[in-house]
Amino acid sequence: MTSLDETIAAALDLARAARWQMALRLLDAVQPVGESDRRRMAVAAVEVALESDWFAGTALTAGRLAGADREGAAEGPGGSGWDLEFLRLRHDYLRQVTGAGGQEPRLRERAGELAQKAPDAVRRGWARMYLGLITDNVFGEREAAPAHYAAALDAGDDLLTREALRHLGDHDRERGDLVSARARWERATELGARHGLVCGTLSQQMLLAELARETGDEAGAVRLATEIARWADAIGASRLTDQARTFLANDSVV
Repeated sequence: MTSLDETIAAALDLARAARWQMALRLLDAVQPVGESDRRRMAVAAVEVALESDWFAGTALTAGRLAGADREGAAEGPGGSGWDLEFLRLRHDYLRQVTGAGGQEPRLRERAGELAQKAPDAVRRGWARMYLGLITDNVFGEREAAPAHYAAALDAGDDLLTREALRHLGDHDRERGDLVSARARWERATELGARHGLVCGTLSQQMLLAELARETGDEAGAVRLATEIARWADAIGASRLTDQARTFLANDSVV
């Protein structure tokens, strides 16, 4: 692994630990040598910014996308061009589900195109994952989404498996199979924690709190949600803090 690889890996680990600003400072402090390295750093900064926007409610991604475009990352060799377009898709999806942006009628088609063009199985799995999320949460076609999540499971990537299990569990819960939902969600929590995914693990525990409430363990649900709210508030994950507090006000968050 080169020093650049290590720097990017360290920045992404910091972002997964909810240290988004520290991760961006690390990336910005590095002076990459050569066009290819600059493109890779710019794409990594987009990914960190997107994680911050998703969990902390910041608005950093658009500026970082513009920076990556200036570096020509969309035309980069290997997977960097694909990675940037996938991050752009994820940003547009975030804007749609949070109401922060206008409708993007080609969102689903773009996800399908990324799946077709993916340079490897893991990237293809991520594109299928977002094809499912867009189908599920933008178009409301609940019955069509699980096939995409199941396809994502085949890629063999822990973080992708975690994401797919999270949403397959939601469909289990909707059809009343709470045993399967719990098994999937507990496994997803474990995978997220293994890879240092602090906000992802807290959000997954929020689903377990909801499930505890549904199965009659209100005291356990409240204890878990209280700790989630405390953790989320401490790390600046405002969206998770709001979810947990909504739950504690006795409203469903799912």
